[in-house]
Amino acid sequence: MKIAIGNDHAAVEMKNEIKAHLEAKGIEVVNVGVDTTESCNYPVMGYKVARLVADGQVDGGVLICGTGVGISLAANKVKGIRACVCSDPYTAKLSKQHNNTNIVAFGARVIGIETAKMIVDEWLGARFEGGRHQGRLDMIAEIEDSQHLKAAD
Repeated sequence: MKIAIGNDHAAVEMKNEIKAHLEAKGIEVVNVGVDTTESCNYPVMGYKVARLVADGQVDGGVLICGTGVGISLAANKVKGIRACVCSDPYTAKLSKQHNNTNIVAFGARVIGIETAKMIVDEWLGARFEGGRHQGRLDMIAEIEDSQHLKAAD
């Protein structure tokens, strides 16, 4: 398995710990984040991870900024990306099971490292359930493709 990880200046320490956590599990990590606390623009890292995921170069992504929100918003602008900000392991698990998320995000200023590790573990261990959830993902893709949703018109 190969995971891309990206972060901004607020999340250097957490990125390094999550990277080591993933590598200890035998997961290859592609680091496109920054390694300095000098202010930077999180959309760049969100985009880089999203491109790697969307292009099939990695199996998924982890994004970390101060809250996880900004970096995930940038990632979600890339077609085919379903990034979810998670502050607890349960949400991470269900984001994969119900929404087939391909990127998990969280905030270094919001959660601690042990919670971050649990979020990553639950997200990696979960599998998309399909079924009724696939129809909803198809609706999201319809919005993404056309900026319309027939069911809402």
